[in-house]
Amino acid sequence: MDNKLQTSLPENAYRPLKEGEQYKPIMPDDYKGAQATPYSVTMGVIMAIIFSAAAAFLGLKVGQVFEAAIPIAIIAVGVGSMRGKKGMLGENVMIQSIGACSGVIVAGAIFTLPALYILNLDAEFYQVFLSSLFGGLLGIVMLIPFRKYFVKEMHGKYPFPEATATTEVLVSGEKGGKQTIILAVAGLIGGVYDFLVAAFGTWAETVSTTITGWGQTLADKLKMEFSINTGATLLGLGYIIGLKYAVIITAGSCLVWFVIVPVVGYVAPDAAEVSAAELFKSIGRPLGIGGIAMAGLIGIIRQSRIIAQAAKLAASEFSGKKVEKTKEPRTGRDLTMKTILSVLIAVLIAVICFFQFSVLGNMLQTLVATLIVFIISFLFTTVAANAIAIVGSNPVSGMTLMTLILSSIVLVSIGLNGQQGMTAALIIGGVVCTALAMAGGFVTDLKIGYWLGSTPQVQEKWKFLGTIVSAATVAGVMILMNQTYGFGNDSVLVAPQANAMAAVIKPLMEGGETPWILYGAGAILALILTFIGVPALAFALGMFIPMSLNAPLVVGGAVAWFVSTRSKDEAKNKARFDRGTLIASGFIAGGALMGVVSAILKFLGVDTFNSEWVTTNEAGYLSIVMYLAIITYFTIHTLKAKKED
Repeated sequence: MDNKLQTSLPENAYRPLKEGEQYKPIMPDDYKGAQATPYSVTMGVIMAIIFSAAAAFLGLKVGQVFEAAIPIAIIAVGVGSMRGKKGMLGENVMIQSIGACSGVIVAGAIFTLPALYILNLDAEFYQVFLSSLFGGLLGIVMLIPFRKYFVKEMHGKYPFPEATATTEVLVSGEKGGKQTIILAVAGLIGGVYDFLVAAFGTWAETVSTTITGWGQTLADKLKMEFSINTGATLLGLGYIIGLKYAVIITAGSCLVWFVIVPVVGYVAPDAAEVSAAELFKSIGRPLGIGGIAMAGLIGIIRQSRIIAQAAKLAASEFSGKKVEKTKEPRTGRDLTMKTILSVLIAVLIAVICFFQFSVLGNMLQTLVATLIVFIISFLFTTVAANAIAIVGSNPVSGMTLMTLILSSIVLVSIGLNGQQGMTAALIIGGVVCTALAMAGGFVTDLKIGYWLGSTPQVQEKWKFLGTIVSAATVAGVMILMNQTYGFGNDSVLVAPQANAMAAVIKPLMEGGETPWILYGAGAILALILTFIGVPALAFALGMFIPMSLNAPLVVGGAVAWFVSTRSKDEAKNKARFDRGTLIASGFIAGGALMGVVSAILKFLGVDTFNSEWVTTNEAGYLSIVMYLAIITYFTIHTLKAKKED
């Protein structure tokens, strides 16, 4: 056939199909163009390495992992344009699919495994690597049987926000795009901006109201303090998250910092000697942990019908009534169920060996731990995929907290506790968390492939390679960051989710006071929020993550709202918003990558940081000026977008 493709998605790409109607992707079933080639696989691996390092640094710092799919798609399109080649849609999908392993593997690893270092437990490279690898592989094989349900059966019923944006970028590549230049310039500006702060301390990274006399008085007398991180990375992240969810997240922070902490500071007898930050750590965070755990449980209950439907569809694939491979349309061809089952069994056997010889050394405990991994990963797989399909964000941290609590209770009941128990529970949590993150991320890739017409079997096969590369990269970066900065509340790398995991697991395994009342109060709050229609997970994360890391999300979200509502012409508003998405992606990627460079310089002993200056009030005021400057740049250059862009 003629391999020349249409350059726009079909009219029925984003709506439910009418009875008897079929969706025909840009690359039809009889399309013979290239997909997995030496070029696309190599580029995908390079993207997986680069974005794994960048996402790991960002996630350890702020507890948010940006999705790499969109910037990788933009880079793939830009490099393809520079090569002067046409008809690269199939290859660009593969680059994005392999490279996007980075964000999901990073999320699974950094939300749990840094807790090993926080609790002063031994964790070797191979333990971090294998935990991430096995979790990623489980996520892949457990999602594949549900592919048809999510991407085909529910066509037009789920918005798939991230997949939609990525698909639009890839389609634009067929038209010839100049978007890479915008992304590169924004990446350079955002990277240099954040590098000046991280490497040299040119101005303060976080500004607090305590730089003023009245602000210091409020902090001392009323335990009330406002702070904001002025980095380009968080500004860009807030833009992509959007104003709605940014406000909900920050509302959780406001409840803790402006209501709960001041009230406790007023009524507690010894509060005068305790700072607002210490009250937040001892009260606000446990409330947030309870809310996150309950939000995860609510998600499972709400999606029970979907789990049953998807399981029924998957079971039909195992029933033997399958279509012959030669008759299966190219765009509907998955890895065979025999292959999936073989990989699943092999991974579970490898997990048993890993737990037995590296973590536990007791076969009963090993088998119980493996069973926990399998059951929870399977149960939560469709919850994670559904969350991505609807809102574009995966609540893996809340589900992993539940995993840790459940696994700790079970392991203690069979005689495992203390340091070995904490290590085992965290490794289990790391495997499960990575499996869930991969399931959510992979459904995005498969939906992109469905819209564009990739062969699912090819995507699924090469996803294994991306998982291996990303797991190795994140393990190396995590160990480097621990040796350079360490993880914790007093470190540059807060690792908020991992700190939550450590806080939950320590009293369960070692005995001691567990703040069950605060956990329960947070859980009740999550129930109330759900009842009144407020996203409980987002609000609870705001209660747990420091105000300084949430407030800039509102600033970025406000920029997104402003630039996308100024014109009465909706097409112009969309063009502006899309251009802003490119600039925001550049800020995120550039800032995160330069954060890794800063860490390497510090690890090598290159000390250029001006610690005396950066703590002064003058550095704080300069930070405000620079923050206003980069917001102004962001806004002005976004408003320059034209409809034809």
